[in-house]
Amino acid sequence: MPGEDQFIHALARTAQKEAVRKRRRRLSRAKTRPPASPTAVLSPSQRAGQQAEQHARRHLEAAGLTIVRQNLRCKSGEIDLIALDGAVLIFIEVRHRHSRSHGGAAASVNPEKQKRLIKAANYFLPALSRQYFGGAVPPCRFDVVAVEPDGINWLKHAFAAW
Repeated sequence: MPGEDQFIHALARTAQKEAVRKRRRRLSRAKTRPPASPTAVLSPSQRAGQQAEQHARRHLEAAGLTIVRQNLRCKSGEIDLIALDGAVLIFIEVRHRHSRSHGGAAASVNPEKQKRLIKAANYFLPALSRQYFGGAVPPCRFDVVAVEPDGINWLKHAFAAW
């Protein structure tokens, strides 16, 4: 029917015009927003966390590890440091606490956090294996570096994943 075809075409044109209007609105809003600063303002706890990671990194490098990546993020979580200890790939979680009143930094790596770290490690493992081990899956371990007021505590083999 000719009337029905015209009605369908009119609906389609209206939908197209609305889609174009929405797209233009979205683009104009994006242009008026200030660009994201590469040096975003960090909260005091974020600054303390970054400093703890740098402190841990220096400590691990002084102990002979080679840090190959830092702050790898994926949907599953974040790995603070990834290091090589000879032929072993180490996934390192850095925890910082100002006091030991609630069990300390290492105690904060609970089973839920461990699961997220394992998922993130599994996500990055294929690419890291290709880059540093010729595609072969290396022996891996999870370490925790606890940065506390009385110093650094490096827990090797903090938990097992495989």
